[in-house]
Amino acid sequence: MTKVQISLDVMIQSLLESKKYATLRDMLVTMNPADIAGVFLELPSASLPLLFRLLPKELAADTFVEMDEDCQELLITGFSDRELKEVLDELYVDDAVDLIEEMPASVVKRILRQAAPEMRQMINEILKYPEDSAGSIMTTEYVNLRPQMTVSEALQRIRRTGVDKETIYTCYVTTPDRKLCGIVTAKALLLSDSDALISDIMEENIISVQTSAHQEEVALMFNKYGFLAMPVVDQEQRLVGIVTVDDAIDVIQEETTEDMEIMAAITPSERPYLRTGVFSTFKQRIPWLLLLMVSATFTGMIISSFEEALAAQVVLTAFIPMLMDTGGNSGSQASVTIVRGLSLNEIQFKDVFRVVWKEFRVGLLCGLVLSAANFVKLLLLDRVAITVAAVVCSTLFVTVLLAKLVGCSLPMLAKKVGFDPAVMASPFITTIVDALSLMLYFQIASMLLGI
Repeated sequence: MTKVQISLDVMIQSLLESKKYATLRDMLVTMNPADIAGVFLELPSASLPLLFRLLPKELAADTFVEMDEDCQELLITGFSDRELKEVLDELYVDDAVDLIEEMPASVVKRILRQAAPEMRQMINEILKYPEDSAGSIMTTEYVNLRPQMTVSEALQRIRRTGVDKETIYTCYVTTPDRKLCGIVTAKALLLSDSDALISDIMEENIISVQTSAHQEEVALMFNKYGFLAMPVVDQEQRLVGIVTVDDAIDVIQEETTEDMEIMAAITPSERPYLRTGVFSTFKQRIPWLLLLMVSATFTGMIISSFEEALAAQVVLTAFIPMLMDTGGNSGSQASVTIVRGLSLNEIQFKDVFRVVWKEFRVGLLCGLVLSAANFVKLLLLDRVAITVAAVVCSTLFVTVLLAKLVGCSLPMLAKKVGFDPAVMASPFITTIVDALSLMLYFQIASMLLGI
């Protein structure tokens, strides 16, 4: 938190205690809703209902959307039915859906009771789509025009209905049966003659997404095309809603956080770290730790099976950690790069041979450099026999090469069979490479040292 944020919190708390509500209101109305929500998060919970009631109706609704779910639930519990209805009337339908998905069942029932019939119908329509699909994050509040309209008629329609729409910068042209046939921007409307037909100025090469498309795919399209909004159509190309850029940004943040947590072997959580309890954090981490611990016992079994070889050449034991760590790090480098490429759609499964061939060459170079450097170190600093150095460096070379190949191929295979490729990131790659490196180590030692 910045010093400015801290001083603002202190100032608001002081004004609250001295009951200078008019000054508080004048201060809050000059702030951005996201900043107000951030201030509310740092203040005592008991102060929130009073502060929220000081806000003008529209600003209160915008601030409510920016709050975290705990603050929202606290306010809803303290709202009268009239206050709840006023907030809901100001919310866009996609924000109302997000609110419902995060609230307990008892709170959801109360929200739906106070929502207008039209809002309830739109909420139910969006909730029927699969989670994490384009349909589940879209809004049905968009400006709809007809091809035969003139620019003058279109502008009149925007003035009449635009106040309740999520965006008016891009308007969607549909036929009477709701099939999407074009888009037209507010800029095009303002720069065209008032008697020009929409069909003459609309853009007909439309990029749209199906309701069943994954939300991450939709977000990546925003990044690719620089859109402010994306039309969502059903299988018959009928326009059913739009996804706006603010929702796409939320999806990108959510998906990136989820990938990072999975790659670190943590069950993903939608709650901020500081607002997640100790037991909840424990539950996110312990299943993966148990699984990885059990899988790591394979490396112990491999070492146990070569006890006689180790007894004959005790010096080999000293290099096991170095081989395992280097192999794990090499595999992790490849896997993280590939997982990121898959998430950005820069890499497809059809590229698997290109990826493997590239990582094979990278592995050769890395393995040669590491083996050469380690060979010099073993002879000059560790002063081991040349045969032992040959065993260690040969194993290191092959381990790095295999680690690169395993690290690049497993995420792509996971993606192909429908798993999140992030699952095949550092922890699992490290476990697999550890087992492979140990087996290679002892096999090479057996051949070169005759043990």
